[in-house]
Amino acid sequence: MTDLPPFAVIVVNFASSALLRDHAASLDVAPPGQVIVVDCFSGAAERERVRGLASEHGWESVLLDANEGFGGGTNAGAARAIELGARVLVGLNPDATITPGALARLVAAVAADPMLLASPRIVQSGGEPWFVGADLYLDDGIPRGARARERFAGAERLEWATGACFAISAELWTRLGGFDEEYFLYWEDIDLSHRAIAEGARLELLDAEVVHDQGGTHAERRSSRAKSELYYYFNIRNRMLYAVKHLADDDVRRWARSSARIGYAVLLRGGRRQLVASWRPWRGYLRGLRDGRRIVRAHRRTAARAHEHAGRR
Repeated sequence: MTDLPPFAVIVVNFASSALLRDHAASLDVAPPGQVIVVDCFSGAAERERVRGLASEHGWESVLLDANEGFGGGTNAGAARAIELGARVLVGLNPDATITPGALARLVAAVAADPMLLASPRIVQSGGEPWFVGADLYLDDGIPRGARARERFAGAERLEWATGACFAISAELWTRLGGFDEEYFLYWEDIDLSHRAIAEGARLELLDAEVVHDQGGTHAERRSSRAKSELYYYFNIRNRMLYAVKHLADDDVRRWARSSARIGYAVLLRGGRRQLVASWRPWRGYLRGLRDGRRIVRAHRRTAARAHEHAGRR
């Protein structure tokens, strides 16, 4: 990797030191690269485990006093990486594994084109595709994989790069201001992709492969399809946060009208069995709907005040 520019692999941890031990510890990164592990505080014992792993493997550590979310954690790691001279930033989930060759391809591609937001192909541990490109469909606000493009030909869509593994130049990252921390968890990668494209950047899926242990980043990890309450809450809430940030008012209203239906489809990603076995998915669903509506109402109040102020001028 000596022909590459200075780069940093940024891994955000929250109560996942076992995943760091199983996955990040296998990272083969030598100068001019470095690994930066950001620990969002989840407890004293976990903090000490992260300190020990960082010391053992020579990682730079950024130890936050609170859980700043995935976006906030990545931003903190990126700030430290840029401070240390990194010109390319690679975000990597703690449950993902990347080979030196795949990592070098990501870094080299971005080094050659600083206006590139690059993603690898991501597969699950059994070899099944997990990410081979994705789009946000702007008529209904549903993210779908690239394989849906033929089925939804002609629909207006926005391509996006997953936060599970991506590469971006420090220049473009700084210009965009990094992740929008208001999302906290989920949809921050869709938002970043939207802003990158608006800034004139391009997205590309590279011939590089990463293995992702799906679902391993949550403390509530289970062997079934069921996902965490936070998964449901933030996916439902953040759909409307994205809408008010990036869509016209008519589109925001249309997305809001379909929130309950599409939120229920998000619930079904974890299977039907969980819906009778636990109240947690339903709580995430209801809280997500509630807070999504609050975001829309706040947006409308702000827009009304701006309109009233403009009318007085």
